[in-house]
Amino acid sequence: MEEKKFDLNSLIGFVLIGAILVYMLYLQQPTPEEIEAEKQKTEQLTEEKEEPTKDESKQEVSLTEGIQEIAAVETGDSLALEKLKNRLGSFAYSGTLNSATENTTVIENDILELTVSNKGGYVTQAKLKEHTTINGDPIYLIKDGNNSFNLQFNAENRMLNTEDLFFEPNLSSSGDNKVLTMRLKASPNAFLEYRYELSPGEYMLGFSIKSQGLDGVINTSQPMYLDWNLKGYRHAKSISYENRYTRLTYEYEGDKHSKLSPAGEDDELEKKVSWMNFRQHFFSSMLLTDTPFEEVNLTSIDLVEDEEVDTVFTKQYGAKMLLTPKSGGLDYNMNMYYGPTDYKILKNYDRNLDEAMPLGWGIFGLINKYVIIPLFGFLSGFLPAGIAIIVLTILIKLVLSPVQYKQYLSQMKMKILKPELDEIKEKYKDNKMKIQQETMKLQNVAGANPLKTGCLPALLQIPVFYALFTFFPTAFDLRQKSFLWAEDLSSFDTIAEIPYIPFYGDHISLFPILASIAIFIYMQMTMGQNMQAQQQPGMPNMKFLMYLSPLFMLVFFNNYASGLSLYYFTSNLITIGIMLVIKNFILDEDKIHAKIVALKQKKPKKQGRFQRKMQEMMEQAEEQKKKKKR
Repeated sequence: MEEKKFDLNSLIGFVLIGAILVYMLYLQQPTPEEIEAEKQKTEQLTEEKEEPTKDESKQEVSLTEGIQEIAAVETGDSLALEKLKNRLGSFAYSGTLNSATENTTVIENDILELTVSNKGGYVTQAKLKEHTTINGDPIYLIKDGNNSFNLQFNAENRMLNTEDLFFEPNLSSSGDNKVLTMRLKASPNAFLEYRYELSPGEYMLGFSIKSQGLDGVINTSQPMYLDWNLKGYRHAKSISYENRYTRLTYEYEGDKHSKLSPAGEDDELEKKVSWMNFRQHFFSSMLLTDTPFEEVNLTSIDLVEDEEVDTVFTKQYGAKMLLTPKSGGLDYNMNMYYGPTDYKILKNYDRNLDEAMPLGWGIFGLINKYVIIPLFGFLSGFLPAGIAIIVLTILIKLVLSPVQYKQYLSQMKMKILKPELDEIKEKYKDNKMKIQQETMKLQNVAGANPLKTGCLPALLQIPVFYALFTFFPTAFDLRQKSFLWAEDLSSFDTIAEIPYIPFYGDHISLFPILASIAIFIYMQMTMGQNMQAQQQPGMPNMKFLMYLSPLFMLVFFNNYASGLSLYYFTSNLITIGIMLVIKNFILDEDKIHAKIVALKQKKPKKQGRFQRKMQEMMEQAEEQKKKKKR
């Protein structure tokens, strides 16, 4: 193998080449003057890159960029006026009249105060004078930019947005009414007008959009949209509970009513919409129109994901309405409503606005509208809210007491028949079908049909139960009304703060605890009779229900309106009292037993239509069973 030797000549050559390269680099380095020139060039290129292109500037139709031009126009700069006209076309005239760009105008009555901005011409603040939040602060439905109201249209080959343009205000009176006109002018006699008219003592105000002399300015062949967006402010103690009843509702195609989902994100494209309500539990922001909007894209976004973090807003609503111009331009007569979600107030407008309230569907809503609401309204007119709930409960229980009497009578009869029912089970223990047939015969003779005298009366109470379940959380008359330890009957009562428990909450409410105890006592009193029917096929496990119902009340209603828990507590106390009266003073177990014996000795009672059908079905099932065995 050839031995490798160190080559000194090669090493010297590499060193010389490296030295030459270093020297050349030294000669080519830039001077300080060249470095400074390059730095300035780089900064200039960066600034040019950050500036918008000419095309982008042309697409932005915002008067904010033209404020300096307006000021220049007022000093007589003709070049600035020409530039402004290039941006806004004919509506540059309105800009030159309104150099006080951020001014606002207040239109108000004794209960409502609205602030309207020159910029955009829409309501930027809506204050309800007679109502406050849980902290005592005034109720604002609109404030600090949570609302936008924009008319988008094409004029002289430009797409304009009224929220970027400046209107000329004029506040006047028409009798007792206050009238505010906001005009976006193209000339002294050519303008787009928003008109607001507010009457004393009203939450509803007249609102219209009209145009005059703009036939050659506004391009009516292009779509025109009215875009309304609002983020609902929190007003109650629990934002999650308030958000549960915060929902977008609307009327379309004449007299149809619908709503968007209260959770997550939802949207709907509807035709012929006549009103929409951005409902915030106890308060509403509404837009109504005499001429239904041809098409409206409605959106709702739930903003409450974490009650500890999302504490300001409940939902974000949106409605993009397609407008239909007439031959003379725009002419829409509308109304706006900023006020309580109160059934009595909404019903008085006779425009189906009460459908915006969650009173239940079908018979449940009818019971609320024609029984519960009028009765409670009458009682709360001269009684404190808590006492009114108790009196309302007493009246309802008295009306339903015959139903309860039927239930208890059926339970007592089943208790008397238990020995005979046990004999039937023992005698036909290998034949379940025969047990059912004989049981039905015995019950029919004794008049103790559980379905007729037990289940059906119980079912009759469900519509009332559900109607009240929907009434109390939405009853405006309960808002901020106190009773005993409950500060607000429209929200949960709190006797202690605790660390957060899933499904239960971070507080302890006393009324649900009392209601749970009352339910448990009631279940204990009735379990003896109900357990007699427990073993029959299809009957629920009464012992399980005895513990489930109070537990459900304790956990689920801890975060519900204390007025609702007060109702259930009072209702169960009265039920217990009625049962004791029926048991001790009305029904006599010995007399009922003697009557059953007498009925059994008589000619067998003719079966009802339903019982005959059940008998036939059981016989057919028994026959099919026998055939299978063969």
